[in-house]
Amino acid sequence: MYVPPAFKQSDLDACHGLIEANGFGTLVSPGAGAAAPNATHIPFLLDRTRGPNGTLIGHMARANPHRELLGAEALVIFQGPHAYVSPSWYEASPAVPTWNYLAVHAYGTPKIIDDPARVRATLARLTEVHEAGRSPAWQFESLPGDFVDEMVRGIVAFEIPIVRLEGKWKLSQNRSPADRNGVIQGLRAQDDPMPRAVAEVMAQMMDGG
Repeated sequence: MYVPPAFKQSDLDACHGLIEANGFGTLVSPGAGAAAPNATHIPFLLDRTRGPNGTLIGHMARANPHRELLGAEALVIFQGPHAYVSPSWYEASPAVPTWNYLAVHAYGTPKIIDDPARVRATLARLTEVHEAGRSPAWQFESLPGDFVDEMVRGIVAFEIPIVRLEGKWKLSQNRSPADRNGVIQGLRAQDDPMPRAVAEVMAQMMDGG
């Protein structure tokens, strides 16, 4: 990922926070030989405590040909909030449109989880995370045991110890404070919650947060 110095996000907690808030990532593995890379969109869990950069945990359908490439170094892309930026919001001119966004790239080699009990525990934890706050929350443990066993046989679970993290917070840091404030106000005025989310991150950065 191309990351100019002004947009580099080196804070590990910030990168982890984006992953946890946007856990539906894109796993990209190099193709075998001259084949094109493979990409699969899947939910991930992050274990911050395992390894210097944390460990990602995911799963895919066993029928997915991508599973044959899980022994090679892979990239997982996590996309945070993003928004179009109009040059009409700038004080300075001339200017052109751009796009503000947050993204994290995580690199590592997937390791398959062979223990069925660990696979079940991973699925239960993923459900617990995404059912949090629902009332009533659906319980993974409510499934019949034989149904879970069949489901576990149909997937491949894996973990990726993160060897390198790249964070990019492209939030108009290369513009003047007046231009950045103009972008914040322009984004806050949008009906879409995503531009407003970008505006709030920009405001926090300008406030020193």
